[in-house]
Amino acid sequence: MKKLIILLIFSFYSYAMEIKQMPIEFTQNRIELTKQYIKNSYGMSVDNINIIPKMIVIHHTASDDLKESFDRFYPEILLSDRKDIQNAGNLNVSAHFLVDLDGTVYSLMPETFMARHVIGLNLSSIGIENVGGDKKSLTQEQLKANIELVKYLKEKYKTIEYLIGHYEYQNFDKHPLFLEKDANYRTIKHDPEQSFMEKLRANFPELKSIKDNL
Repeated sequence: MKKLIILLIFSFYSYAMEIKQMPIEFTQNRIELTKQYIKNSYGMSVDNINIIPKMIVIHHTASDDLKESFDRFYPEILLSDRKDIQNAGNLNVSAHFLVDLDGTVYSLMPETFMARHVIGLNLSSIGIENVGGDKKSLTQEQLKANIELVKYLKEKYKTIEYLIGHYEYQNFDKHPLFLEKDANYRTIKHDPEQSFMEKLRANFPELKSIKDNL
């Protein structure tokens, strides 16, 4: 009986992990900007910005500094240097999590609120940003943290079916989860490194990429 109790405790805590809070600015203004983005991009009028997570999307920030990366996400209004995506709305880009080079995981916003992090798939996805991708490749510590974070999310949200890199989002162009109305609103993405995604995905054969449906 004692052995059984020990195993149950281990099983219960096997997905526990340390997540530090580092919230971005999230007032009613950001909520209204999110609703407007949903209306403009997806043609939907919504009462709230809640999502049902079906997918986890992995990114890198293209900055090797935690503060610099965080400062890009913190404001509610899109930064002036993002002219490539400004026509889609004033809502700033963000993600649900930010993982530092040393593997520290930070929560930036509620997991079930929509973040603007991937064209077409924001209403069904949780975004994980990794510091790096400029002069520094993503680290082994980040890989380990991403594995643990995906485990945590997969266990918490049984609706999650997909795990993709940001560079793969256009593969979902004709998928029912892809909601972007503007056929010309696409950007070319290269994040994260393909080798990082391969190592990460090897731990989750049950999570699909779009290739599994082709």
